[in-house]
Amino acid sequence: MAKALMLQGTGSDVGKTVLVAGLCRLAANRGLRVRPFKPQNMSNNAAVAEDGGEMGRAQWLQALAARTPPSIHMNPILLKPESETGSQVVVHGRVVGKARGRDYQALKPQLLEKVMESFARLTQDCDLVLVEGAGSPAEINLRAGDIANMGFATKAGVPVVLVGDIDRGGVIASIVGTHHILPEEDRRMICGYLINKFRGDVSLFDEGLAAITRFTGWQSFGVVPWLAETARLPAEDSVALERLAAGSARALKVAVPVLSRIANFDDLDPLSAEPEIDLVYVRSGERLPDDAGLIVMPGSKSTIGDLAAFRANGWDLDLARHVRRGGHVVGICGGYQMLGRSVADPLGLEGAPSRVEGLGLLDVDTVMAPDKIVRNVSAHSTVFDEPLQGYEIHLGVSEGPDAACAPVVIDGRPDGATTADGRVMGTYLHGLFAADGFRRAYLATLGVKAGADNYAQGVDAALDAIAARLEQVLDVDGLLGSAASV
Repeated sequence: MAKALMLQGTGSDVGKTVLVAGLCRLAANRGLRVRPFKPQNMSNNAAVAEDGGEMGRAQWLQALAARTPPSIHMNPILLKPESETGSQVVVHGRVVGKARGRDYQALKPQLLEKVMESFARLTQDCDLVLVEGAGSPAEINLRAGDIANMGFATKAGVPVVLVGDIDRGGVIASIVGTHHILPEEDRRMICGYLINKFRGDVSLFDEGLAAITRFTGWQSFGVVPWLAETARLPAEDSVALERLAAGSARALKVAVPVLSRIANFDDLDPLSAEPEIDLVYVRSGERLPDDAGLIVMPGSKSTIGDLAAFRANGWDLDLARHVRRGGHVVGICGGYQMLGRSVADPLGLEGAPSRVEGLGLLDVDTVMAPDKIVRNVSAHSTVFDEPLQGYEIHLGVSEGPDAACAPVVIDGRPDGATTADGRVMGTYLHGLFAADGFRRAYLATLGVKAGADNYAQGVDAALDAIAARLEQVLDVDGLLGSAASV
């Protein structure tokens, strides 16, 4: 019989994703068959599962850590924000519709059935399921019908470890406050807590641990230091972009405009790992830097909406100047669509039916289509004769004269478009820069020598390093011993 344990946080972005990933690798290294699970995720960073369909890239990473194929059942409910108040709803890997916040609350009883179905399937062939919560159980205004935190934990009978982030301050109050406001039924589910992202001498927090235990009665499973290896892992969602800053002067500056609905921006992680690249995320209100040699247009969950925001920032003028000066541009997925002459949405798949002018850097036109393409693919670079691996998640078909010079061949068919001078290119392939051979060859055309060999191996090594550190600093036996049979 499988056992399960859930990590919930005192707030968003306290490090639950990395901790679950590290514990998955730790458990796998101990010889356990372990599976990650997140009942409900909200992110535009999606992956394609081995069994088909979309899943959060965080759970994809955790599956990698667990050394098991990623499955849609590891993330049965995925919400992909399209506006400030509404999201696309993905259930078991498939889009089932859109919902605004209040409408989504009404759907939760039905969705809980899907969550429990996936959880039951995962428990059939493993020893341990490590569950990640979403947000915080202290959001008691959302407790009725909850499927992401205590609603799931109480329904499934899964004990909870509460994670507090000391780096943001107020960790004692956040843990004790959570204890105070939780109803007794939920409070009983918590078997202990741990502190994450500690910097400095951990003994200085001994009195803090004693105070938390005195106020709550919960045991401490330990204090996790700031893990530098986390920087080598793909970020879960755009919350991480708020804290990224430019590095020191290097051989090549790569600028990435942060779109309102930026998606799958972990496509840029292999570039950030390069020692000669300064990867700069440009936020609303800032200009695209004049000294950038390459601008990468990332994916978007709402191409037309983000294109309007792009223009509102004046980035269209910055981008045009960049190209006139001889700069290079790469567009991926939604970013590729924006680079064309026009984007049409006749069926209103992203909002009201419309047709808008693109940025005009590629001679292609895009028409949104109702059939969403979701698949893992094998591909090949036509320019550099290098193998590629990745995935497609997109609506729309892009066609035009520049598509005759496709930079990529995906499963035997041309994909994307390139200008005659080769300085602007676009593709629907996510994972382009993760291919070491392609990245090395492409950067060489920009005068940069790649220094980060085997990006995928680096991610795997980071997971091993995190697991080893958790073995050192946590009461792992006590933590895993708190898991309950399900």
